[in-house]
Amino acid sequence: MNAVPLISVQHLSRHYGNIKAVDDVSFELAKGEVLGFLGPNGAGKSTTMQILTGNLAPTSGRITICGIDLIEQPKLAKAEIGYLPEQPPLYRELSVDEYLRFCARLNRIRSNKVTAAVARAKQRCGLESVGRRLINNLSKGYQQRVGIAQAIIHSPSIVVLDEPTVGLDPIQIREIRKLIRELGEEHGVILSTHILPEVQMTCDHVQIITAGKLVFAESIQKLRQQMQVRHHIVGLRNPPNKVVLLSIEGVEQVEQLEDGRLRLQHEAQTDIVPQLVEKAVAENWGLLELTPERKTLEQIFVDITSADQQPAVEETL
Repeated sequence: MNAVPLISVQHLSRHYGNIKAVDDVSFELAKGEVLGFLGPNGAGKSTTMQILTGNLAPTSGRITICGIDLIEQPKLAKAEIGYLPEQPPLYRELSVDEYLRFCARLNRIRSNKVTAAVARAKQRCGLESVGRRLINNLSKGYQQRVGIAQAIIHSPSIVVLDEPTVGLDPIQIREIRKLIRELGEEHGVILSTHILPEVQMTCDHVQIITAGKLVFAESIQKLRQQMQVRHHIVGLRNPPNKVVLLSIEGVEQVEQLEDGRLRLQHEAQTDIVPQLVEKAVAENWGLLELTPERKTLEQIFVDITSADQQPAVEETL
């Protein structure tokens, strides 16, 4: 028997008049998964995050958090969620310890357990050495850690992180990515981000939303398959007829480029290079160039989100 998913979203929609900011979105999140939630500005990403965290009511659809209906039992459902907005809700005049104790009380942690909860959150987020320092005097990277600490202080089942590495330097980004992967071992994590490499480095599953609709929802392995080499750029001094090139096993299409080179599209699992080189040498084609053309995550993202789609509503991100 399958375990109850941490989040189950069924046919979720949010309308502003005739505008569909979120349009019939459905997905699930299981324990131990890190879900990357991608989308261009105005695509419905932030609206979906606000609905999932109980800050905005849906027009239609159903959301359950650990089996609890978010609309019918909001307090119980929200208790299972930790949320880091893009702008962390920090009181900069407080010390780290003072702020985390305040957050523990907000999350109704019993007074005799507050100290232990604060200590555990600090340990998990690497904040043990800065507990007495004012938040205002910390680097942005440490402030992000404090923001994550407040999101996990009550040990929620689900952690929602909105753009957690924006504005950080490369070293800080690596540290936060490591922390997100560690959180994914004990919780279910939703990572909303514009930074495409973030998804490759930290996520197990990827969802792309555009114009309010989910247009891609697959594992990171499936996404990497789409990034496999399926094209080679070929330069030949004496190019043969296209029919000859199409006779090479696995070649599906031959495109003439403006500079005289050719782009060969082939089956993802077929290596056309040995046979192509052998024929080029045997038939004196004069092979000048043979370059694999790999599709990047950015290209996939642009292809998916720009296919005759327009943003549904402008969001504040």
